[in-house]
Amino acid sequence: MTSTVTRDASRLTAARALLFDLDGVLTPTVDVHMRAWARLFAPYLEAEGADPYTDDDYYLWIDGKPRVDGVRSLLESRGLSLPDGTPDDEPGAPTVWGLGNLKNGEFAAELEENGVAPYPGSLAFLTAAIDAGYEVAVVSSSRNAEGVLEAAGIRDRFVVIVDGMRAAAEGLPGKPAPDTYLRGAALLGLTPAECVVVEDAHSGVQAGRDGDFGLVVGVDRGVGAQELLDSGADIVVEDLDELIAALR
Repeated sequence: MTSTVTRDASRLTAARALLFDLDGVLTPTVDVHMRAWARLFAPYLEAEGADPYTDDDYYLWIDGKPRVDGVRSLLESRGLSLPDGTPDDEPGAPTVWGLGNLKNGEFAAELEENGVAPYPGSLAFLTAAIDAGYEVAVVSSSRNAEGVLEAAGIRDRFVVIVDGMRAAAEGLPGKPAPDTYLRGAALLGLTPAECVVVEDAHSGVQAGRDGDFGLVVGVDRGVGAQELLDSGADIVVEDLDELIAALR
């Protein structure tokens, strides 16, 4: 029995391209982020004599925030503070940016040591879409998108990647603004109406809606189907392999 919630699935057949978010859509990258934050803060808080770091801290203070905001919030939860510093601070420098940059290094180390695998259903859908002749791109706010795709073994599937690094270099506002998705479509030489946005987060679904894309697919990894529909999704599935039969 399918878990698909749909308003209009017919436009999937007519589309020419699929624009995928990365974290939570193609790969369960949140697990890697959680382990990286633990690698950063477990020894740091111990050295500061503060309460130990737990997984609950990730959800309470870090999840969904830009990296430096997560650092600042976690420190505040322990009554600690550091000067902000600058984005150029050395990893581990005694600043918010220094810790944030160290976390980025821990994320890369975690990827190298333990890897990340794509969701099986997403991989099956991606493969079927490419075989059916769809263009594909990744549109992610992550600055680690290239490394995640390499670790997951699917980097070679994508010619077009619009990630946090490219957005910063080109001055593109992040989601929920539609600009990164619009850039992905443009790099494929297509209009938004010819493209499908595939997202698991409210902000990404809103970006697809506000960019007037041909179809917005929500992947419910726990946000809730109705919530994604309310944010602008046309279709909501629990797993992307549910939509393989709907491909042209």
